[in-house]
Amino acid sequence: QGQFTESGGGSVQAGGSLRLSCTTSGFYYRHLCMGWFRQAPGKERELIATIDTAGGSDYVIDDLQDRFAISQDRAKDTTSLQMNKLRFEDTGIYYCALDAESWGKSARYCYEKLRDFKSWGLGTQVTVSS
Repeated sequence: QGQFTESGGGSVQAGGSLRLSCTTSGFYYRHLCMGWFRQAPGKERELIATIDTAGGSDYVIDDLQDRFAISQDRAKDTTSLQMNKLRFEDTGIYYCALDAESWGKSARYCYEKLRDFKSWGLGTQVTVSS
């Protein structure tokens, strides 16, 4: 049974950076769609970034492209979300998501498939103070 664990959240001042990690086990890491959702206080969970670990293509939603980046480390079976120039509105719980069946096409395809993801982990809290 595959598992994943999110880590790397914390408290940071506006303008700072954080790097979140999602480490997997029990999956063949090179054949995954992986992504990050976030849920701001009082708002719905939103898928913000995806990566196809087979081909390496990645996607970040337009609003965050200039500040956030998703990447993979095959040696560590880990997908990371680098968040720079953090803003107060980036505060929320960040959740990892994966799909072991939809890999091998593109990160945008992964995005469409991961939107229905429901097997949530604990997430990692990000708090940005202004």
